[in-house]
Amino acid sequence: MIGLYASHAQTFLWVLGIVTTLAFALPLFVAPLSWARLMLFKVPNETDLNVYFGRCLGAFILVVEMMIFRGATDAAIAPITFQILFAVFGIMLVVHLYGWMKGIQPVTENLENIMWAVLLVLAALFYPGV
Repeated sequence: MIGLYASHAQTFLWVLGIVTTLAFALPLFVAPLSWARLMLFKVPNETDLNVYFGRCLGAFILVVEMMIFRGATDAAIAPITFQILFAVFGIMLVVHLYGWMKGIQPVTENLENIMWAVLLVLAALFYPGV
């Protein structure tokens, strides 16, 4: 299973990078509270800390996006890009599973567990480092 579609690794990275930049990185970086409301989070009256952490997360995602696009344009570093993605997807799955088990996140975030698990499987299928 690992690397079954490795010949399409860079296409996978292009699609992943475009979708996640538009759906996660830019919205969190530019308008974190609007994104939070869209994801059904209750936004408290005091929002400065929320905006700060949302923008920090958006900035972190933008760095990952840069790595994704770098791997999409340079086959030599695509394997390390996928290794980083394995770590990101795995850690995000743990974060979202914890939130689901504790009952502290909206249903939209619980559904993200499926997305993170699917992304882990897809990353394994397209992994070019085999």
